[in-house]
Amino acid sequence: MTRLEFRVHELTVGQLAERSGVAVSALHFYESKGLISSRRTAGNQRRFSRDTLRRVSFIKVSQRVGIPLAEIREALATLPEERTPTVDDWARLSRHWRGALDDRIAQLEKLRDDLTDCIGCGCLSISKCALANPYDRLGDEGPGPRRLLTGPATGEDARPAARRAERPAGDSCAPVCTPDG
Repeated sequence: MTRLEFRVHELTVGQLAERSGVAVSALHFYESKGLISSRRTAGNQRRFSRDTLRRVSFIKVSQRVGIPLAEIREALATLPEERTPTVDDWARLSRHWRGALDDRIAQLEKLRDDLTDCIGCGCLSISKCALANPYDRLGDEGPGPRRLLTGPATGEDARPAARRAERPAGDSCAPVCTPDG
């Protein structure tokens, strides 16, 4: 890999691709979507400021954890374009995303912990579901995998409190005992 000298302030698209590990075509795509920007030389070649490497790294990491490009673009728009973002700039962006990331983490943990036994879809196709979800009670709470869903922006379980109390935490498909059997 080519080492970038400290005095180099602008990168060609090839240098940016090599250093970031992102294909040239992806960099062109990011630019077309407003995630990164370049200037054009007199010969119409792209030149990216050195701090674009940090932005591309941020894009890659954000995409890897499932953040949509639109949200990434909004976050990058809060960073200054006229200078390299500072630690304070990145900290501000991090604070802005903290709640959404915490919610995403909670959803992923719930998926990891509960997926093995049941996705809580209310399908009644597994013999165990007839015990855990008699009469498709989960269907009354709405569509989707009710036992895995967490509430938006709160990280709270989306099920009503009465339903959460009916089964032990972490016991995704345990039969629910009710007074009527």
